[in-house]
Amino acid sequence: MKTIGLIGGMSWESTAHYYGALNRETARLRGGLHSAPILLHSLDFAPIAQLQAAGEWGRAGELLAQSARALEGAGAELIGLATNTMHHVADAITAAITVPFVHIADPTADALQADGMERVGLLGTRFTMEMPFYRERLVARGLEVLVPEVGRTNLHGIIYEELCRGIVREESRRVYVSAIELLAARGADAVILGCTEINMLIDDSTSPLPVYDTTELHAKALVAAALAD
Repeated sequence: MKTIGLIGGMSWESTAHYYGALNRETARLRGGLHSAPILLHSLDFAPIAQLQAAGEWGRAGELLAQSARALEGAGAELIGLATNTMHHVADAITAAITVPFVHIADPTADALQADGMERVGLLGTRFTMEMPFYRERLVARGLEVLVPEVGRTNLHGIIYEELCRGIVREESRRVYVSAIELLAARGADAVILGCTEINMLIDDSTSPLPVYDTTELHAKALVAAALAD
């Protein structure tokens, strides 16, 4: 099995989820006491969040590219980025490395299409919902992508002020359920949890629509790539 290099820390809450998901999937596929060989570079999220807010994506891309190069230099044979929003700088990462980079949107699109979904809702940070980098990758796969028409700032704030800090509030869960209900009313067949922390609030038991958890889907794709010849 190839060694997985994971750029994490954005936030550490979701990176901890990734670690468990990678190892659970490896154990499921390989059995016994098998676990995943992982190299983790966990970044300090505060400076990254400041660059996001300032629109300094080029500088943020440089930092993540440095992280990817360091992981490859340490022996990583493929790279994953444990955050949806920072896939805005995926091109900077892929340009910096020679090993494969597994993009988080691709296994999400694969799963949606395998289930026959065509029109999907996308929840995430304000950057993921409003900027084209994520939606365009899904649209290129033939999916119609809907984002909330109202309340995006509130959804964004719950991620940064609560979930990234490990705070889970029932009131915030209701906010997300309401957003999903509005997406369903506009014809969405399913909803993408397009931020790696949203699964702390929403799953299939609480969502009015079928849920596609990008964290779990990405982790499974990373393991599949690591096991591939």
